[in-house]
Amino acid sequence: MPTRGETGGFAVIRFENLTKSFRVRGEKRVVIDNLSLTLPSGKSLALMGRNGAGKSTLLEMIAGTIRPDSGRIVSDGTISWPVGFGGSFHRDLTGAENVRFIARVYGVDTDDLIHFVEDFAELGKFFHMPVRSYSSGMKSRLAFGASMGIRFDTYLVDETTAVGDAVFKRKSRAIFADRMKQSSAIMVNHSMNQIRQFCNAGVVLEHGRLTYFEDLEEAIAVHEASML
Repeated sequence: MPTRGETGGFAVIRFENLTKSFRVRGEKRVVIDNLSLTLPSGKSLALMGRNGAGKSTLLEMIAGTIRPDSGRIVSDGTISWPVGFGGSFHRDLTGAENVRFIARVYGVDTDDLIHFVEDFAELGKFFHMPVRSYSSGMKSRLAFGASMGIRFDTYLVDETTAVGDAVFKRKSRAIFADRMKQSSAIMVNHSMNQIRQFCNAGVVLEHGRLTYFEDLEEAIAVHEASML
């Protein structure tokens, strides 16, 4: 779990000797290799890298849902779970019950969050039905609504900034853009258009190493060159 820093400042995230590996077909595969880096505060970062580079793994370690093998992540701000990720919902609880649990965990007003998510996610009667009856899209809408209903310093976004039909997608992008006025993000997205819309700097993950670029276009160029 990321530990909170004591130096103050706005949503600084620092990796200290961070290492993470997995066993793949009996062989050890290192996805994060002794990483030490401080991400600047107040930046919305595009996290880029080839498929399998470890982008989602890094996001989940920042969120605290996956433990590193060694090292630690220090933050002095509040960090969301990966936006759009519905895998942590309890399938036997209703959408409303899951949102109530999230509100307690994050210390926000339960009724306010439930009302926000019920209105935003547009799940109708399913909001009060078990999550096991949901489609993957419905789970994503519930997760997106719950994350947008809580004010975080940094939002973690793994591919999903909008789900559902065209009208719902416009509504989702609008509220995400509104949150970005007061917060930052770390975004994984294969759409360079969306990255350019929401991000103003970039980091590229390659061979377990993370490189920060102040210039987003430089980060995109380095990433695209590595894909050749």
